[in-house]
Amino acid sequence: MKRVTKNRKLSFEKLDLDKIYSLDEASELVKDITTTKFDASVDLAIRLGVDPKNANEMIRGVVSLPHGTGKNVRVVVFAQGDAAKAATDAGADHVGFEDLIKKVQDGFTDFDAAVATPDAMGEVRKIARVLGPRGLMPNPKTGTVTDDTAAAVNAVKAGKVDYKLDKNANISAAIGKASFSEGQLTENAEALIESVIKAKPASAKGNYIENITIAATMLPGLKLENTAAITE
Repeated sequence: MKRVTKNRKLSFEKLDLDKIYSLDEASELVKDITTTKFDASVDLAIRLGVDPKNANEMIRGVVSLPHGTGKNVRVVVFAQGDAAKAATDAGADHVGFEDLIKKVQDGFTDFDAAVATPDAMGEVRKIARVLGPRGLMPNPKTGTVTDDTAAAVNAVKAGKVDYKLDKNANISAAIGKASFSEGQLTENAEALIESVIKAKPASAKGNYIENITIAATMLPGLKLENTAAITE
């Protein structure tokens, strides 16, 4: 059995898993109870009252967090010519076309986001089975299929988050690090929640947002208050 450290035990003593917290309270507490030696990621999970099996209720969107994610986002770009050079100059981690596609086919997935030019998508679709399940497939709706590769790379690295409804009707995304201030975590969370609200499908009925939790790495989620009112 894994030994519970003294600091971790003290952290759990500060938690009330039955309590409903305000976003400000939760942002402050999640920082206070994090005891990892590394800068823990802070995630927001939103449970929605939609049916993931209904194509009309599938939700996918993108949001630029005002304070970024605090993560070094690794970006690959499928492009040629001037678009490839622009992506390299913008700081893309890997840029290529057929060679990069072959590398992914051979098992390379050590990246967090993928961008492609429109004329490259015919070939990129060959690796859709690799990229799709990992949420890495370039998509025009999220700005990752574009001729302006430099702008796309800059946006992703600056804190643009691509989110998608999972099979359990949840949306989950990183909103920062434990080293962020309470205000930064709160503002990033508000940006994500607002984006999800705007993405509400017309066919969705009843309570759209069922609950929201915020959690740091290796810690349980804290429930946020008044989630029904957030949708008003």
